Amino acid sequence: MSAGRVVSAKLPDAALMVIGLALLLVGLVAISSSSIEYADWHYENPWFHTQRHLIYLAIALVAGLLVYRVPVKFWLDTGWIWLFCALALLILVLIPGIGREVNGSQRWLPLGPLTLQPSEFAKLAMVVYLAGYMVRREHEVRNHWQGFLKPMTVLFATTLLLMIEPDFGATVIVAGSAFGMLFLAGVKLGHFLIVLLGALGALLVLVLSAPYRVKRLTAYTDPWADPFDTGFQLTQSLIAFGRGEWLGVGLGNSVQKLFYLPEAHTDFVFSIWAEETGFVGALAVIALYAALIGRILWVGRKALEVLNPFGAYVCYGVALIFSGQAFVNIGVSCGLLPTKGLTLPFVSYGGTSLIVCCCMLAMVLRIDSDTGNSRRRR
Repeated sequence: MSAGRVVSAKLPDAALMVIGLALLLVGLVAISSSSIEYADWHYENPWFHTQRHLIYLAIALVAGLLVYRVPVKFWLDTGWIWLFCALALLILVLIPGIGREVNGSQRWLPLGPLTLQPSEFAKLAMVVYLAGYMVRREHEVRNHWQGFLKPMTVLFATTLLLMIEPDFGATVIVAGSAFGMLFLAGVKLGHFLIVLLGALGALLVLVLSAPYRVKRLTAYTDPWADPFDTGFQLTQSLIAFGRGEWLGVGLGNSVQKLFYLPEAHTDFVFSIWAEETGFVGALAVIALYAALIGRILWVGRKALEVLNPFGAYVCYGVALIFSGQAFVNIGVSCGLLPTKGLTLPFVSYGGTSLIVCCCMLAMVLRIDSDTGNSRRRR
């Protein structure tokens, strides 16, 4: 670049922003529609969840804007601090009298009228920490056992705390994204397969050690065998899909949200969306997720081209989390996977999940902006 030449800052990726805003809009409409009767019955205010979701949405957008303004190098230098904070929160939520227990799981920290779910924060912290570790220890990660086992120790501690809550879904997403990032970083295939097989064995033991997880697994294979007990949620979800047909019954006209389908505005919001908008509406949301994940991976590839491996690894980790959660949530709703509580990114009701998703997307947008500026300077 010639002396005195000014390089204008690259604007955020317009396509990525439009896709993210579209998913946020879908989430607002879906939650408003699916929660009206539930909120009216329990809180005597049909817009209770919509109002709270709007508050969380405002907080998420502000948090995303703040994250976008932070230089990427800051996250590289402070990744271990965020991981330490995440582990501290995961421990704090397990302390009796501090963490809030709901349906047998102690996953939430009450903060006045709002709640914080540390497991959501742990997903982002693990991605940032691992991306920084793989940049600093690149040769060790790719060529030596200890370079691979060190992050596995951190991952084990994190997943152990998640399982004590218990939060099996978050455990799978954190572990899956970590393994995916390490694989993309170029670890030796032999090392990777040995540890992966060990992790899958541990996962199988965890499933078989809890009777309620075994029930979910058996109910998934044939939900109609016990449609009023273990298979109740899945059968009601499948009925919602069947009622939607091609174009749906219309927004607000769902029958399954009338106390037939539990967790209609959280874990099974996609089922209500499919009932009201049909196959076309459901396919549109899936297409949005495919476009979002593909665009994030494209940003990661461009970051690698300008010698920004940290930015690339962060993008890969974020894409793995979004794709994993979307696949599991939609798969559970469709009956392709055993019932497991995981939010649908940007769409499901849940403040912490919404805030963390917006922060992840903002981080990717900042990486894309920095990548564009680097390419201009070359």
